[in-house]
Amino acid sequence: MARVLIVGCGCRGQALARALSAGGHAVRGTTRDPARLELIEAAGVEAVTADPDRLATLMGPIEGTSVVCWLMGTAAAADADPLHGPRLESMLEHIVDTPVRGLVYETGGVDRPAGIAAARRAAATYAMPVEILEADPGRHDEWTAAALAAVTSVLAA
Repeated sequence: MARVLIVGCGCRGQALARALSAGGHAVRGTTRDPARLELIEAAGVEAVTADPDRLATLMGPIEGTSVVCWLMGTAAAADADPLHGPRLESMLEHIVDTPVRGLVYETGGVDRPAGIAAARRAAATYAMPVEILEADPGRHDEWTAAALAAVTSVLAA
């Protein structure tokens, strides 16, 4: 099975992690807050402290990963623009030289033209399977099912 890195492993990320683990996948989840590591580990996830605003902190967790789930769709407004623009683009440029095979990019159910464009550019430029997750994060069960389907699609590509 595959190892999946969930960047932004909060409540929804942990639900996705449980579903992926049930399917036999290894899951690594990130948090900016070291106090949340135990909560993530309780969901059966290898928890790591990493900040998507500081991409160097993601390089270790990316190691050995097949799929990156960029679940920054509901990031605070002050963080959102860079996370869906320059940070995402930099991360995508980096993972092309790693074992990562694909990306699941979450919009948070809102219009994220810069992030969608960056994800589609990576798909076209690097022949990388990409799934855009546009499900409404407020509809938790539907979101989790859509996220799981997105990861499954990337792995099958």
